[in-house]
Parts: sequence; structure tokens; C-alpha cells
Amino acid sequence: MAEPPAGPAPLAGRRVAEVLATSTGGVGTHLRSVLPALTGAGAAVTVCGPDATDALFGFSAAAAFRPVEISAGLDPVADARAVPALRRAAAGADLVHAHGLRAGLVAALAVRATARRAPRRPLVVTLHNALPERSGPLRRLLARAERATVRAADVVLAASGDLADNARRLGAGDVRVAPVSAPALPPARRGRDEVRTGLGLADGRPLVLAVGRLHPQKGYDVLLDAAATWAAGPRPPLVAIAGDGPLAAELAARVRDQRLPVTLLGRRTDVADLLAAADLAVLPSRWEARSLTAQEALRAGTPLVATRTGGLPELLGDAAELVPPGDAAALARAVDALLGDPARAVALAAAGRERAAAWPDEAATARALVALYRELLGPPGTPAP
Repeated sequence: MAEPPAGPAPLAGRRVAEVLATSTGGVGTHLRSVLPALTGAGAAVTVCGPDATDALFGFSAAAAFRPVEISAGLDPVADARAVPALRRAAAGADLVHAHGLRAGLVAALAVRATARRAPRRPLVVTLHNALPERSGPLRRLLARAERATVRAADVVLAASGDLADNARRLGAGDVRVAPVSAPALPPARRGRDEVRTGLGLADGRPLVLAVGRLHPQKGYDVLLDAAATWAAGPRPPLVAIAGDGPLAAELAARVRDQRLPVTLLGRRTDVADLLAAADLAVLPSRWEARSLTAQEALRAGTPLVATRTGGLPELLGDAAELVPPGDAAALARAVDALLGDPARAVALAAAGRERAAAWPDEAATARALVALYRELLGPPGTPAP
């Protein structure tokens, strides 16, 4: 086969600003995973976000990094500082891509302010999460911010179909579903027995694993309600939760006070080891788009019990047991049934691996992003819009 003709990289000479707010999980993981492909395509990439995100994800090892403190929660005072800071950090960029609604709002304001003095640059906003379910003035303010942000974007990328549908209802012009692929986990370093012994498990006691940020969205209060029902049994499964976040102290106090069969592991780098050692994984979230944890569990062949919410049904299909969000009794029943039916667990693990094999991988996700940027900016050598 003949070699393709040599030519400039698809983003040669283009300057791209990637923007994110405070993140300790999926958004930061996704952005870090696509940076090598963007720079490999010739783009000069600058990541703009809080210093803490660079310390956690190492953006500066793959691209330029400029600190811009964008908080995860709506904060008008902080936003007033973040907008001019982002305007300076992204000066000269041909395209701005904001990851998440908070980053999108700040980026939209910064791009609009810059456009008064220079040609407007394309703005891409990726939606990773839905607004929290709450009412009152804050919910209305968040809804207005969401509407303004998606309407300001040239392209809205949505991590799941329900997010895309909502963006269209809000008046976004160009909305595309863009699945976020979980980066491949490193190989497990320890055997199943070693991991389980380290957790104090003996005599075949089941291990139920949850992985994710300790945040109200993740539904860990519901998981602890289910664990309370298991605690009354003769040999309750051990529920191990890997992650950190704002609810750490509250969850730890409840585990201690109610003597629940739960251990909080904190943030871990050995998720592959934990998945290989677990009898099953649980994802009790109130809402998810395209959960990285769910993807990791199915790839690892760990049977999964998850909630029927957001983008999870379209992601998982029949390769996981799905229960209603917020229903501790249904979650407990599903876990009990799966632990009591080894044949069903084996079949679910096989179905999970087959399902995961059909998902776009990290490289495909990055290629799609490179193609989008080229679509918006034109081929190398042409003036940027």
C-alpha cells in the first residue's frame, strides 16, 4: 500500500485554549487524556484552570498551563475575577474549548468581551453534567447561566443523549453527542487474594466496590442505606468506597456511628487492583452522563449494579443490573441477588466486556476532537475565523 502524501499536521499553527473549573474526577481525566493527540496534531495548547487541577492531573507535562481560578460552584464574585483572568490567559488563542458548564460560562463571557476588540474566536463547550435537582433562586440562576452558555457556544458537545436534548431545548445552535471515553486503567499490580487480605476480608466474604467522588450526586447516602440492611445479616458484604470529596467526613461519621460494613479508602491509584478483587461494583448515582467508573468496571469484567438515570441506560444496555436512583431497597435487592447467583454474575461480566469492546476508545475520542477543531478553524495555512 502506498504511503499517504506528506503534509502539514491537521492543526499545525493553531493555538487552542482548553478551559476547566475545579475538578477531581472525570472532567480533568478526560481533558488530560486528549492533550497528547491535540499537540500531536500540531496545535499549541494552553490549559486554563485552577492550580489544583494541574497539581492533580499534570496538565503542564503535556501542554502550557495558565492558572485561572474557576470554582465548581456558581460564585459571582469569583467569576468576576475569573473572566478577565481567562481573557488574559487565552489571549491569542484561535479557538477556546470549555469543559463543563462552569468553565463554559466563564469562557463565554471572556470570548464575548474579547470580541469587542478583535475577531470572535470559535467557542466549544462540552457538557459533562446536568444541573443539580434543586429548586429556588439558585436553581433558576443556574438555569439562566446554562441557557446563556449553550447559546453562546458555536458547538455544544454533550457527553450523553439527554444532555444533548436539553441543550437543544435551551436554544443551542449546533449540538453533537460526543461520548467521553475512560482512559485505559494500568494493569493490576496485585492479585485478588492480596488485595482482599489487605482489606481484612476472609473466608470468602463478598467485596462490593464503589469508585467516585464523595459528592451528593454520587448517591453514597443511598449506598449506606443499603449497607445498613446488609449489616443485620450473618455475613454482610464489605462495601469499599474509593474516592475523596466534600462528603468524606459526613460519610465517615455515619459509618462509625451506625457500625456499617463500609470502609472509605480515600483517593486511590490502584482501581484496577480493586476491580479485579471485587465480587461486583456499584454505581448508586442520582445522575450520570457517561460514567468513567461504569466504563472501567465493564472493561475489567466486574459485574455492575448501577442506577437507571441520565446516560447510563444507553451506555450500559443490558450489560449491567439497573435500579431506580435513590431507591436503597432496590439497590440492596439487586446486590443480594447478584451475589447469590454466581452464574448470573459470570454472564453479566461477559456481557460487560462485549459491550465495552464496542465503545469508542480514548484515541477515537481524541481524533473526533481534532476533526472538530479543524472543521471550525479550516485547514492549516488558512486564516483562523
